[in-house]
Amino acid sequence: MSALPFDRLGGEAAVRRLVDRFYDHMDTLAEVMELRALHPPSLDDSRDKLTWYLTGWLGGPPRYVERFGHPRLRARHLPFPIDTRVRDQWMLCMRRALAETVTDDELRAFLDETLDRLADHMRNQPG
Repeated sequence: MSALPFDRLGGEAAVRRLVDRFYDHMDTLAEVMELRALHPPSLDDSRDKLTWYLTGWLGGPPRYVERFGHPRLRARHLPFPIDTRVRDQWMLCMRRALAETVTDDELRAFLDETLDRLADHMRNQPG
């Protein structure tokens, strides 16, 4: 990939669209209610934090780091039981959001692959 994924995606507004669709799916799909239950009733803070994180992760401004320091994603997720099933639920929401918001096939495939590895790294429970 020649340009930064952040730029190819379309900048911060595009990251926010992706994140909003992701959380819209998490909030409405019956098959991800186990994942949804790990989140607070309001997803507003979660939407902001994931937007800020992905903005920097994709090569844009380090919004998350500016607010919270190093992401330490695995450590921040240790209080939540994440097994293969929950990881797969997270990826279901993300894949649907990617399909709806990322028109660049190469970028969508790249994001799917790298986010899948990231989601797998968050697992902290057997199974």
